[in-house]
Amino acid sequence: MSLSTHVLNAVTGRPAAGLRVRLSSADGTVLAERRTDDDGRIKDLPAPETGTHRLTFDTGEISPFYPSVAIDFTVADPAAHYHVPLLLSPYSYSTYRGS
Repeated sequence: MSLSTHVLNAVTGRPAAGLRVRLSSADGTVLAERRTDDDGRIKDLPAPETGTHRLTFDTGEISPFYPSVAIDFTVADPAAHYHVPLLLSPYSYSTYRGS
């Protein structure tokens, strides 16, 4: 299993570089904390076990309305790659399961 994320600033059309992201387990234990690279990506998040986890993005520098965005996701297949992208603007965001 591998886990990655990518954050794009929808206003500028550019990657959100330097954004802090935390990976937590279902009980709230922080498993990792990283910052997005110049391309808005984190490629080396630790592989969580099967179950529900949370990625929390500190988005206050981009959004005056959403100081953070939390995305809960479920790892069902421990052999699969999970990619959780975030498209962010000041007053909205969207996500999906990427490849």
